[in-house]
Amino acid sequence: MTTADHLDTIDRLRTREFPSEQAVRGERSTGPGYHLVQLSRTRDFWDDDGSGWEEAEEQISAEYGALAEALSDRWGQPQVFALASTLDRVFDGEEIPDPWLELCNITDHVHLWRVEDRWLVVCVAQWDKEFPFLLMAGVTVVDPP
Repeated sequence: MTTADHLDTIDRLRTREFPSEQAVRGERSTGPGYHLVQLSRTRDFWDDDGSGWEEAEEQISAEYGALAEALSDRWGQPQVFALASTLDRVFDGEEIPDPWLELCNITDHVHLWRVEDRWLVVCVAQWDKEFPFLLMAGVTVVDPP
């Protein structure tokens, strides 16, 4: 997919109503006050010697950079929001609302833009070194924790 395709997906997310209940459908996670979607993914790395991982990281980073630049052209410079302390708070027993709970389990930071009454979130996620890199985007009315 291209940056233009990603922007189109994000624009559709921005106007979509939020559901009353949480649901995961394929590459989408949605719930009260948020939508998250996978925009792009690399292959997984179960049988990789390390060279494919580095190449995939470079590819997804370039795609992420192009998307962040396009979003910055529209809405200004993003906030970079670190999620490591949010995950620590989860481990300490604090209840963190979605989409932030989901995000802090898959990435250490996100780029955020405030667009009207919603937050626009973009990040690269990876659950573990063997799993694919995911370029993710989300829209939420839930403030960052």
